[in-house]
Amino acid sequence: MSILNSFALLLSLAAFLSYLNARYIRLPAVIGLMTIALLISLLIILLDRFGFDVQTPAANLLNSIDFNTTLMQGMLSFLLFAGALHVNLDDLKQQKWLILSLATFGVVTSTFLVGTVSYYLLQWFGLPLPYIYCLLFGALISPTDPIAVLGILKQAGVAKTLETKITGESLFNDGVGVVVFISLLGIATGATEFAPSAIAVLFVQEAVGGILFGALLGYIVYRMLHGIDNYSVEVLLTLALVAGGYALANALHLSGPIAIVVAGLLIGNHGRSFAMSDKTREHLDTFWELLDESLNAILFVLIGLEVLVLSFSGNMLLAALVLIPVILFIRMISVGMPIQVLKQVRHFSPHVTKILTWGGLRGGISVALALSLPAGEYRDIILGLTYVIVIFSILVQGLTIGRLVQACK
Repeated sequence: MSILNSFALLLSLAAFLSYLNARYIRLPAVIGLMTIALLISLLIILLDRFGFDVQTPAANLLNSIDFNTTLMQGMLSFLLFAGALHVNLDDLKQQKWLILSLATFGVVTSTFLVGTVSYYLLQWFGLPLPYIYCLLFGALISPTDPIAVLGILKQAGVAKTLETKITGESLFNDGVGVVVFISLLGIATGATEFAPSAIAVLFVQEAVGGILFGALLGYIVYRMLHGIDNYSVEVLLTLALVAGGYALANALHLSGPIAIVVAGLLIGNHGRSFAMSDKTREHLDTFWELLDESLNAILFVLIGLEVLVLSFSGNMLLAALVLIPVILFIRMISVGMPIQVLKQVRHFSPHVTKILTWGGLRGGISVALALSLPAGEYRDIILGLTYVIVIFSILVQGLTIGRLVQACK
């Protein structure tokens, strides 16, 4: 099936399921779409068990769509920019030390702890993985997913300061998590030397380089926006910034996600305030909101359907169910430690660790990174574990985070 036909089918399915959810089910959009798609997948598998061969054509369709490339090289830049566009930079500055700690220390700590615990736990379940692959699993499952978080926070009713903490962390730790994952993958495949200095250089190049490159791109486009008053051209400039900037960052071996987040923050704050008319702001917001919701719909339908091409064993499912509380506990440690340190110099609400722990959703990025691993038994195990944890995160944590916030008030 051609790329155009695959996209047309996914878009049509996402639109139809969005209608069903809005008209009858009325769950938060991303959760509702993924739930319906998951139920359709389970129905297809059940029909296959009764002799109706509908799973094969459905699986062939999904196999024709490279989930990793579609998300990491296609959708991600647009979704990150749309999310960063509406984050207030002043609010973000007030939370900068916590966000920086969670996006660096938190991700690295969680990667090591999850990887180490998984190494021993999976052996017990008869699913032994080399330690470096367990660390890769820790790296891809540790970052919270901005795509999942931003979609659900809109309906969770969290306080503005808490929303800034969760949003800011998820926007930046995604980029840091990808850098950590790439570093470990290079070691696992032999492409990168296992030396702390080499890893540190790669990290600085990707992360710090991404920040500087994103700021430069954002400033250039900001100056261009400042020089005209034509909303169609200005919207086109932001599109070019996202698509071209992400591709160029990757070509320069810089972190594309971090670069786009920084550029989005600059355009969303200084650009909106000093370089756009009211008419342009209205059209820009409408365009990016529509694009954000459309891509989110397609993404979460894909996540729900992905179960059709995964292979699960009983041991794998049991291991994933045991890992869920383990990963949540490690998340609480990696969040709680920076907060305890920063409590010496600033005030936090009593339940902030609890909410940040439960609100740290995993999503499509974790699945995409798992799919990018070299084909083989190790990849199949990590992918199966990741998928179960992501489904739990979105369905259970996503549906209950609002109630937790209300209970903690």
